[in-house]
Amino acid sequence: MTIGSNVHLLPQTNQLRAMHTIIRDKNATREDFVFYSRRIIRLLLEAAIDLLPFDKHEVTTPVGETYQGTKLAAELCAVPVIRAGESMEAEMWQLHPGLHVGKILIQRDKKTKLPRLYYSHLPDDIDQRHVLLLEPMLATGGSAMAAIRVLLDAGVPEDQIIFVNFLASPEGCEAVGDAYPGVRIVTSAIEERLNDNAFMVPGIGDFGDRYFGTRDSGATK
Repeated sequence: MTIGSNVHLLPQTNQLRAMHTIIRDKNATREDFVFYSRRIIRLLLEAAIDLLPFDKHEVTTPVGETYQGTKLAAELCAVPVIRAGESMEAEMWQLHPGLHVGKILIQRDKKTKLPRLYYSHLPDDIDQRHVLLLEPMLATGGSAMAAIRVLLDAGVPEDQIIFVNFLASPEGCEAVGDAYPGVRIVTSAIEERLNDNAFMVPGIGDFGDRYFGTRDSGATK
């Protein structure tokens, strides 16, 4: 399975792999899980922001010289997918004070097994903004594509959506890439595969439950 050019994988440094080793351990404490997840989330958000448009911008330094720098040229909005995506929101506020934030709630229907939109609230001018769509897990891609469709229906151009994601499966990357080739995906790890229950392997468990402490940290999803 080929991962498309729309997928931006963080450099797989020893430090990043060490953090993944800690949080993937089923015996990790919640404190360690949250601490090291937040460190990785910060790296993901920095990488995503770096994909946004920048303009040249000059400033005068304290010694009276000119520095040829850059300045973010995009109006930005973050849209976490409730609930796990909200784990990324606090880090985003730290990087971009005054950020505009929308919310989307999508859950899998128990009968149809398909993603269902329950709630969305987006800024009125979101169609004029670049959007960071925040959702830690990309497994089959169904929920991600449903969330992307909400943004497209609100007028956001496909090439102005960056999907910021903690773990991705090859199948999920391929599904999103085929459906929405203009959407860029930023992730910290691409898993080996999905198993027969559509769980990522080797996996991390249920990210939201482990982050927010609502279930045994060894829970798998």
